[in-house]
Amino acid sequence: MSERAPTVLLLTAGGPNPAIVANALATRFPGLQVVLEASESKWGITRRRARRLGWANALGQLATMIAARLLRRFAARRTAELVASSGLSDEFSPAIPQHEVSSINDESCVVLVQALQPKAILLVSTRLMSPAVLASMPCPVINLHAGINPAYRGQMGGYWSLVERDSGNFGATVHLVDAGTDTGGTLYEVRTAPGKGDFISTYPLVLTIAALDITRKGVEDALTGRLSPHQPGGPSALRFPPAIWDWLRYGLARGVW
Repeated sequence: MSERAPTVLLLTAGGPNPAIVANALATRFPGLQVVLEASESKWGITRRRARRLGWANALGQLATMIAARLLRRFAARRTAELVASSGLSDEFSPAIPQHEVSSINDESCVVLVQALQPKAILLVSTRLMSPAVLASMPCPVINLHAGINPAYRGQMGGYWSLVERDSGNFGATVHLVDAGTDTGGTLYEVRTAPGKGDFISTYPLVLTIAALDITRKGVEDALTGRLSPHQPGGPSALRFPPAIWDWLRYGLARGVW
């Protein structure tokens, strides 16, 4: 009887980008399972940001998020090209076991993880994992981040690198998860470039596809005990989506949409 493949858990709020990652990993790691948390409402996100950044900035960011969603239909051809280039489906394979939880920070998620006893956990597009939940995890927890740490932590890292005329750092990072926001030790980085027709709605997909190989490497290292994180130098900045007025200003002045 063959030995059972070690369980790898991918925790995500769902969507095309995490589905591509899951489908890519499933070919290498047959023990892959997915834990789907319920998406946080945009209003909930906005209220949380308002406590940190003020209501004006939070509402401006909400307007950008809504605009980007409305504009996705104009990016349909480019999105289809990117998905085709990956050779993968942007819907979760029905062969991959899935489990639903309300949040990765709920007790039900902790109980599920303890029952499954994974050998590696990968986060892709989730809430921040709370320190208490992170401490309870039975194995290494790594994250796929669409930005180069530490300069582009948080959200929209690729977008901000272009706004800041730092296109050489348009890239993604696979890193250990710690109590901060994208502050854990870096495992791997990859840099690429956006193509014609890419904008704020497609940058994350460009970076997700570019990072598939380093994500596989990070999971493999976690499974085999070969994790070798390092702390990159340089300035550290936590990023958020641009407020609608900044998005329009940078689009018109710098051609970064």
